Amino acid sequence: MKEKMVIGVAGMPGAGKATVKTTAESMGCSVVVMGDEVREETRRRGLEPTPENIGKIMLQLREEEGSATVARRCIPKIENAKSNIVLVDGVRSLSEVDEFKRLFRDFALIAVHSAPETRFQRLSKRKRSDDPQGWDVFWQRDLRELSVGQGDVIAVADYMIVNEGLYDEFKTRVHEVLEAVVQKWMK
Repeated sequence: MKEKMVIGVAGMPGAGKATVKTTAESMGCSVVVMGDEVREETRRRGLEPTPENIGKIMLQLREEEGSATVARRCIPKIENAKSNIVLVDGVRSLSEVDEFKRLFRDFALIAVHSAPETRFQRLSKRKRSDDPQGWDVFWQRDLRELSVGQGDVIAVADYMIVNEGLYDEFKTRVHEVLEAVVQKWMK
């Protein structure tokens, strides 16, 4: 059996990671969502999944168990994934990148970028439980994401996709990048 190809996806909230996820799924890739681990831990601790609580638990987990803890929690899901190509949605720190690279020889990192105003508008429409209700909450979430190293991860990505145009153009570009990553791995 061929070793797993792991594709990490990084991006600020609302940048378009979910589109990368659904495109990867449509291509037959398995998907592991790192934020699901934090949301689950938030529920396990008896807290509502609000942006503030999820952010607090994200920081507490890293403080209690180390900066790569969410990545470590995802490893069994990656190893047990049905597909040999696994997309990991929500890489947030260089420690997580290092953890994935240490365990999976074939690791590629894709960053998705959108301007803050664009992301805020998207999140305002999305209505997920952890989406911000106003600009101040949105901005605090951005600062929290950056405090754990999100900007560093985006800066070292192997591929960068800017998501400021039409949705169909973005989706096409995502598909092209995923194809390029997989083709490189297949060689």
